[in-house]
Amino acid sequence: MTDLLYTDVEESLRDSVRSTLQRSLDEGLPARLADEPDTDVTALWRTLAEQLGVAGLLVPESLGGVGASAREAAVVLEELGRAVAPTPFLTSAVVATSALLSAGDETHLPRLASGEVVATLALPWTARRGAWTPVEHVVSPVAGALTADLFLVPVTDEGGVTSLRAVGRDEVELEPITSLDMTRPLARVTLTGEGAEIASGDAARAAVDAGLAAGAALLASEQLGVARWCLETTVEYAETRVQFARPIGSFQAIKHRLADLYLLLVGAQAAARHAAGTMADGALRGSSVAPQDAVEGRIATATAAAFCSDAAVRSAEEALQLHGGIGMTWEAAVHTRLKRAKSDQLALGTPDRHRSDLAELVDLPAC
Repeated sequence: MTDLLYTDVEESLRDSVRSTLQRSLDEGLPARLADEPDTDVTALWRTLAEQLGVAGLLVPESLGGVGASAREAAVVLEELGRAVAPTPFLTSAVVATSALLSAGDETHLPRLASGEVVATLALPWTARRGAWTPVEHVVSPVAGALTADLFLVPVTDEGGVTSLRAVGRDEVELEPITSLDMTRPLARVTLTGEGAEIASGDAARAAVDAGLAAGAALLASEQLGVARWCLETTVEYAETRVQFARPIGSFQAIKHRLADLYLLLVGAQAAARHAAGTMADGALRGSSVAPQDAVEGRIATATAAAFCSDAAVRSAEEALQLHGGIGMTWEAAVHTRLKRAKSDQLALGTPDRHRSDLAELVDLPAC
């Protein structure tokens, strides 16, 4: 059975990531990016990659990485989601890295692990495992493209076989797309070069699916981080905001809504931890994973993706409402979490899509 508790190592990693973000990330930056989208935010990623090695968490030590598991990556994503940090960790260190690991790549992974190169999987950000098509010429919207040096592009070769190719930045044209959440900008990617083949046929499709599956499983942890920030910040506000000579947190109606949010957060944490845990366990067993274990992992991912998406949005909406009038202002940080939660709700498969996948996995007939 997957252990849902955090280990001492994971808690130490959390403390390191949080303290680094507190030192290196300006709290007002996520909001400013809406008005200043061209702001250079690469320094934060360099700091996280060089000082903490987060870029290579999932990369084996033999290839220059840390050799950690999805559990550690999930903890990092919780903290990045909590701070809505504008970094390519999910798109590069999770999705693209998982695709390369599945393909058996040894050329690009060392450079990704060091943080020297940032990669992205060039598919629409709404794509999910088993529900994507090869790129023909233009693909949109792609997350993480504007800061990427390497593009993993699934295409169809002349024989109609799927080919996963590594395309350099000089072989694509990028057009920024306005995103609801400007801390994770989107772009339209136009291929101008062919790149080099990484995998072909079933191996290529399996690599893409592995990247998308890892992204969906660990995106739930980012959403958990968003939800946790919303609850903690709202509780703090309710304790200090005075109305009718009393802190608003003392009112029964506020207490009930915060209690409901806490229960929602507990459920989201269990779902996210289970998804990360099953992913980590599957990676440890590698090719020896039994079919039933593989199904368990897909069930855990679909459950977490559906539940945590909605939990993050509800938490952000409740936080905004319980902050009252100040919550509606640009100066309040609540709107940055709501934007991240809403955009994450569409990323790597919508909740409805994941619920449909879950229904098939547990043999639940459609109504």
